[in-house]
Amino acid sequence: MRRQIMLIKAVLVFMCMMFSVGVLAAGENDGTKKIKDYGRQPWVVDIEDLTTKNDNFRATHWTGNHLQMTVMTIKPGGEIGLEKHDEGDQFIRVEQGEARIVMGQSKELMTFNKKVSDDWAIFIPSGFWHNIINEGNKPLKVYVIYAPPEHPAGTLHKTFEDAEAAHAH
Repeated sequence: MRRQIMLIKAVLVFMCMMFSVGVLAAGENDGTKKIKDYGRQPWVVDIEDLTTKNDNFRATHWTGNHLQMTVMTIKPGGEIGLEKHDEGDQFIRVEQGEARIVMGQSKELMTFNKKVSDDWAIFIPSGFWHNIINEGNKPLKVYVIYAPPEHPAGTLHKTFEDAEAAHAH
């Protein structure tokens, strides 16, 4: 009897492990992998440390009902990619690196052009086209706050190409 109970427990543990693997794999079909997202619960973090240690293009660490925080690393010569968020504003802080931010109300007319580096903050109003280009010779490390959230909770894009594939740009 004891042996049967142990066998049942082992089978249940195995089934739980297989279910977990299936759930994780399901998030990879669109090029998006998942990480731990601390959203919807109180969380305190050393944001500079989290940002500068990140080696992924985008990692979403906190997703609430009304805002989201991601960290990003853009390779030298790389960029976030020209985009526009119609439903919300965006805040970006440069923790490390040198970049150029361009913005405009249309793709064809980028009227805002500013060089930024460590400790600069960038505010992007909803409806503005924008791009951030790494002009330095080191990775650009930023954290981004979206209001409302822009990406599924726990989104992990290891590369720019993964992010583009997931968003079908």
